[in-house]
Amino acid sequence: MGTSDLITLFFLVAAVVIFFQLRNVLGRRTGNEKPRYQQQSTMREAADAPQQARREGKVITLPGADKEREAQRFEAIDKMTAVGTPANEGLRMLVKADPQFDPAEFVKGARSAYEMIVMGFADGDRRTLKNLLSKEVFDGFNAAMSEREAKGESVKANFVGIEEITVTAAEMVKQEAHVTLRIVSQLISATYDKEGTLVEGHPEEIAEVRDIWTFARDTRARDPNWKLIATASE
Repeated sequence: MGTSDLITLFFLVAAVVIFFQLRNVLGRRTGNEKPRYQQQSTMREAADAPQQARREGKVITLPGADKEREAQRFEAIDKMTAVGTPANEGLRMLVKADPQFDPAEFVKGARSAYEMIVMGFADGDRRTLKNLLSKEVFDGFNAAMSEREAKGESVKANFVGIEEITVTAAEMVKQEAHVTLRIVSQLISATYDKEGTLVEGHPEEIAEVRDIWTFARDTRARDPNWKLIATASE
């Protein structure tokens, strides 16, 4: 056997050894393997499974977690209203009826909504108001703005801030959650006629405004937003 034959035989043996080692490491094909694109798809589905489960409400809640969250919301209610009062009892009722209702977050959102509504009315911003008001309240605001525009009047306003906001009532009306707030705010507002003459308010003086507003939300709806359904001045 020549030298070249020995070299050929050596490489042949080495190739066989490497083949068997690779097969042991990588495993054998059985004929049931999924194509590569299907394997990648399965991996993506597995990675997305937790998020999909959350969207479909299939996440398993640990025992006692709901009770703990409820207790935390009751604690927040007791801080913002006196225990035993109708407002306190009403908020507790809302928490039991709507697991998504968070009283502290509601008041925080109401602060923002109040400023947006006040400034939206001053600016005649119907698009913003339509998203925050019930149809009945929007119709009332829209009529007032239309009357103002027909007279050629304009309003220049500056929202200073909210001094006080308190829950005065809360209740379930069928499937709707209702919360009434007493809001004391500061506002600079001046109304001018079409000639630019001041007809109401003052361009520099801060006025105190006291409002009683009621917000509502359908607890059956997916929409988490509340809408203003009633207004009154104190």
